[in-house]
Amino acid sequence: MRTEPKLTRLDRVFARLDREPERPAHIDVPKMSRHRIVLFAATLAFYGAIVWAVVITSWLVRLDWQVMFFRPYQQWSEIHWFVDYYVVLGQRGPTAVMVAAWLGWRSWRQHTLRPMLALGVSLLLLNITVGAAKYGMGRLGPHYATTIGSNEMWLGGDIFPSGHTANAVVTWGILAYLASSARAQRWLSAVSAVTSLGVGMATVYLGTHWLSDVLLGWTAGLLILLGLPWFEPLIARAEDAIFDLRDRLRARRRRTPAEPVGAPPVLVTPVPADREDVAACSPRAPVYLAPGPHTTRSERTPITPAGSRRPPHPERHPRGSTPSARPVTGG
Repeated sequence: MRTEPKLTRLDRVFARLDREPERPAHIDVPKMSRHRIVLFAATLAFYGAIVWAVVITSWLVRLDWQVMFFRPYQQWSEIHWFVDYYVVLGQRGPTAVMVAAWLGWRSWRQHTLRPMLALGVSLLLLNITVGAAKYGMGRLGPHYATTIGSNEMWLGGDIFPSGHTANAVVTWGILAYLASSARAQRWLSAVSAVTSLGVGMATVYLGTHWLSDVLLGWTAGLLILLGLPWFEPLIARAEDAIFDLRDRLRARRRRTPAEPVGAPPVLVTPVPADREDVAACSPRAPVYLAPGPHTTRSERTPITPAGSRRPPHPERHPRGSTPSARPVTGG
């Protein structure tokens, strides 16, 4: 009787890490539905209302000053160490590296570049929109405020909206946006919302942001996530272009034969069959021969000069003859 081998826990882990044979078809790409458009419009209106409330120095600005004078970092100093670590969840560098590592593994396993491209597009939109708003409105933070009760706008600051809060919304919210099931999307959306609001309140606790900065940063990040389906066609075209480039490079690498490393090149010089081929292949100028029959060098009769070119000598005898005895003279 044949029995199947029993898999250990490590074998099951490596089995889950194996790549799927093809891109999963159950992953739906979000589209800009009517419900999403309504949410985007409402969030955009809320964004404008917060900016207007700060510009006209309304009750929201007075609340900012009251929270600042309360000094939460002094009221609850025992949690200061925890808040210092927790606020890192909103910093661009560490969060982007962690989320990119997870989405990169998903891209490799699912044979698709969409998770990484969606993260790149969302962070690019975050830098453009939030960065432009920060430097455009130029609001000073609580630690650098100059006039009590003022909105501190257009004074060269860069804290309105809160970049930590907006980055937390986008970085952790992209995991919910790319979730492959509705249940995972709901849970990840709740976790990202709580995490981003916690990061915003941590900046208020530390005194680096006004309360209105946090509200505007949370709204700015939510606008990017709600409007991301508008960029899905661009992401799909970029993915197709990258895969086409990869396929062309692979095909070119297959067509190019691999040359042996270290082997000297062998030059083969073709030998022509007769002299006419030599004359045809030679780059020399053509030789004009006199009219008449011509023979090759091997057919010609060797020409021997008549007689010897050496001067006559009385004691020298021709080859093949026996020299005569030389007379002996007595002295």
